[in-house]
Amino acid sequence: MASAAEQLAANLNFGAFSKATELKKRLWFTLGALIVYRLGTYIPLPGIDPIVLQDIFRQQSGGILGMFNMFAGGALGRMTIFALNIMPYISASIILQLMTSISSSLGALKKEGEAGRKKINQYTRYLTVLIAMLQAYGVAVGIEGMTSSAGPAVGDPGIFFRFTAVVSLVGGTVFLMWLGEQITARGVGNGISLIIFAGIVAGLPHALVGTLELGRTGALSTAFIALLLIGSVAVVYGIVFVERAQRRIIVQYPKRQVGSKMFGGESSHLPLKINTSGVIPLIFASSILLMPITLISITASTDSSGIMSEIASWLGRGSPSYLTLYAALIAFFAFFYTAVVFNPVETADNLKKYGGFVPGIRPGKNTADYLDYVLTRLTVIGALYLIAVAILPEILISQYAVPFFFGGTSLLIAVSVTLDTVAQIQSHLLAHQYEGLIKKSRLKGRR
Repeated sequence: MASAAEQLAANLNFGAFSKATELKKRLWFTLGALIVYRLGTYIPLPGIDPIVLQDIFRQQSGGILGMFNMFAGGALGRMTIFALNIMPYISASIILQLMTSISSSLGALKKEGEAGRKKINQYTRYLTVLIAMLQAYGVAVGIEGMTSSAGPAVGDPGIFFRFTAVVSLVGGTVFLMWLGEQITARGVGNGISLIIFAGIVAGLPHALVGTLELGRTGALSTAFIALLLIGSVAVVYGIVFVERAQRRIIVQYPKRQVGSKMFGGESSHLPLKINTSGVIPLIFASSILLMPITLISITASTDSSGIMSEIASWLGRGSPSYLTLYAALIAFFAFFYTAVVFNPVETADNLKKYGGFVPGIRPGKNTADYLDYVLTRLTVIGALYLIAVAILPEILISQYAVPFFFGGTSLLIAVSVTLDTVAQIQSHLLAHQYEGLIKKSRLKGRR
């Protein structure tokens, strides 16, 4: 079976793609949904002055606002209906996943299968709306206090502006949440990740032009720009290498006799990725850090006491405190999400149930302890890899004002989402070819 699958995978070509009508429909749906998302990032909130906002974001593009604007696909800088992007949904997902580990009732829901998963998803949607309302109100209040040399950002501040801003921002977030779920169900890839991916990729041409402009004006040397591009390619290569790296644990199945025939006696392997959590820790850590720091940065300009300005500088982009918090959150979510997606005790019980065992390890608790030991070591390496990918470019960005799009976080998200999407496309093509082989075999059998 494995050799047949490998042979089919090797034979995937454009001809197979042209015949896979279901896959083409999914791809067109995904592309259409992302186009709708990009169009929404240009619909501004009512009552704001876009010229003033551009001036303000130009002054603060090197800080937290610039990074959050990257995740929002430029929607925050233009203060559009998608300014909050999908981050409230991610924050709600984090809270619900933490609660399933703490609350026995939510933990029981998680074990109920499809019905429990739907219930948890419903709770996540409700919590998303609540978080989006709080964040939208904070953003609306912050915008009212923003001014530049061109004047105030809001021409007519007050209750009516705050109400329309909250409704627009919450509506935009809810729409993106629905759009992401539709992409996951009817398209190709994970909808939430693809929305973030689309925002990052949309800014790459502008970032490249901006970097070349810095070279033209002499702010960055030609040699530095060349090293930056070579370093970006090297980072992409390293990300692909680590994301595909696995620790394969050999699993042996004993022989068993059914009637007069012998079955089993085969050996397989249990693949454990070095970075089991994928890009989730970076997205989670960014969503936890970005919004509070963004609100602090916005309100710092209107704070007469100076406390908010001091906190904003203490948590500024590239500062030791910011980098320490970022690294700690990445490490925490790397271990947390790995524990969510892989349960050593459950895996060991399943192996024991089907007669599988790891050579040299007793089935049951000893196997679970061994898997937990291996997985912990791999997660340590994976967490260090994620921290290096995220933190080292942050230092480069803060020191040399390199665009965020060349940072490790954006490259990791772009590469990881691309790899996952390509893998799903290949699985659809493989399933289509299997269906074709089954149909041919049935036709031959009828003859």
